[in-house]
Amino acid sequence: MSVLKNLKTSINTERLPRHIAIIMDGNGRWAKQQSKLRVFGHQGGVEAVRDTVEGAAEMGIKYLTLYAFSTENWNRPKLEIDALMELLVNTINKETRTLMDNDIRLQAIGNIESLPKKCKRNLEEAINKTANNKRMTLVLALSYSSKWEIIEAVKKIAEKVEKQKLQIRDINEEIFNSCLSTHNIPNPELLIRTSGEHRISNFLLWQIAYSELYFTDVLWPDFRREHLNDAIVNYQNRERRFGKTSEQIEKENA
Repeated sequence: MSVLKNLKTSINTERLPRHIAIIMDGNGRWAKQQSKLRVFGHQGGVEAVRDTVEGAAEMGIKYLTLYAFSTENWNRPKLEIDALMELLVNTINKETRTLMDNDIRLQAIGNIESLPKKCKRNLEEAINKTANNKRMTLVLALSYSSKWEIIEAVKKIAEKVEKQKLQIRDINEEIFNSCLSTHNIPNPELLIRTSGEHRISNFLLWQIAYSELYFTDVLWPDFRREHLNDAIVNYQNRERRFGKTSEQIEKENA
């Protein structure tokens, strides 16, 4: 059995989740604790992203999805949104070399057309530049919400039916999956949310039907690879039944 060791825990590298998704929460509260503006918290979150991404790649995770900006976040104060978009542009420009050095491919899901032109351009350039990297795929959920994604999928299916390219009786999970923005990404086995909140916040609702959920009180700017390790160890200690009984799982694994 291959085991990856760190200061606090041991991970079975033969039972790693292929895809981990993270709701990065707590930037604002982290900044408030230090009597700083919310933007300061977002800046602090960049280091957490860097360490988590590098840690995930080093341990062998194949897909990592980060909930960076939701469609609901557009309702925040304009000053904060402008600062977030500027931070996103600067981070993409600065971290593209790191992605290349670590053989990490960048992808994005969400309503990318709604992003500011400069942000969209820099994002597309980074995606194209890292397209041939193979070690891990980093997916940024930007201007994303699951309800938006599901509605867009329904529109695509309705259009196919209207053009008589698809019969209603043929609509199934496979067809629906093919119309989602995550159609080329496996569903996450593990979903992590930081900051002590216990909700999904309109994130990958279809895709996490059988994901294991892990909640931590750690605020996102304080999150590091050791916290990711703890989440994975917790995941590996769970029994995933997918509607079956424990006895059935035991027989299958015998």
